[in-house]
Amino acid sequence: MATLVGKLGGIMRFPIKSLLGETLDECIVSESGLDGDRALALVDTATGKIASAKQPNLWRGMLKLVARTDPASSQPRIIVSDAEGGQRDHLAVDFDEWVSGVLGRSVRLTETKPVGIELNRARPDEVLDRGMHEAVTQDVLAIGAAAPGGGFFDFAPVHLVTTASLAALSRAAPDATISVERYRPNLVIETAASTAFVENQWIGRRIRIGQSVELEIIAPTPRCAVPMLSHGALPASPSAVRTVNELNRVEFPLLGPGRFPCLGVYATILSSGHLQRGDVITLN
Repeated sequence: MATLVGKLGGIMRFPIKSLLGETLDECIVSESGLDGDRALALVDTATGKIASAKQPNLWRGMLKLVARTDPASSQPRIIVSDAEGGQRDHLAVDFDEWVSGVLGRSVRLTETKPVGIELNRARPDEVLDRGMHEAVTQDVLAIGAAAPGGGFFDFAPVHLVTTASLAALSRAAPDATISVERYRPNLVIETAASTAFVENQWIGRRIRIGQSVELEIIAPTPRCAVPMLSHGALPASPSAVRTVNELNRVEFPLLGPGRFPCLGVYATILSSGHLQRGDVITLN
C-alpha cells in the first residue's frame, strides 16, 4: 500500500554543472533526468577533467555564475550571468574566453560526456580544517556512475531532499544560513511528517510524484565541500557541512569504508512524465 509522503515543494535545475541554476514551477522528466539539467559542463583545459566547485581552491568562483535557460528561444539556449552584471549566451563564439576570464583559469564548454570523464573532489573534512583556499587531498570521481542516460551528474540523474531534514539543520545551526540552494537538489519534498533524515529509510524503495513520474531511491547523497562555500549572495558557511557531519553520517561504499556526512538521496527514473510544484508524493 502506498504511503503519503508529502508534496513537491520545489524544482531546481542546473543547466551547467557547478554553476548556480534556476527554480521551476514545472518540468518534464525522462530517464535522463530533469529536462536540461546538468546538460553541459566546463572542462579544465589544463587537466581535461570536469571543472567543479568540489575543488574549492580552484573553482569556488563557479558559484558566482548563474546559468538560466532562455524561455524565449526556439532552441536550447542558456544565458550565463556573473556577479557584475555581465552575461553571455552559451552559443556565443567568445563564451569560453569570457567564462575563462571570469574564473581566472582556462575552460571550455562541452555538451558531450566522454567515457570515463572525471572530476576532483576535495575531502570536506580537510577543507573544514584548513580552509577553502588550501589545496587539500583530492579524490577522483567518475561522472554519472548511476546515470546511463548521459548528463554531467555526480552520481545519479535525480537528487532530492526533504524540508524536515533542512529544518533539522537550521535548528542545530541557526547562524549557518542553511538554505536549500547550498545543497543543490533537483526536488524538494515537503514532508507530511517532521522526521529528520527520513529519506534515509527510503533507499531501495520507490516514490511516485503526481500522476506519472516514478523514481527509485538508490543511495544517500554524501556532502562535499560545496555547501560551505558562498553561493551568489549567500555567504560562506562551514557549518552548513559541519552540521550535516554531526547529525547524519551514512555509509556510501563508492567513497570507501565508513560513514560519511549525507543529506538527501539519489534516485533513478522508472517512469517519465510531467512534474509540477504541489504534486502529491507517495512511497511504495
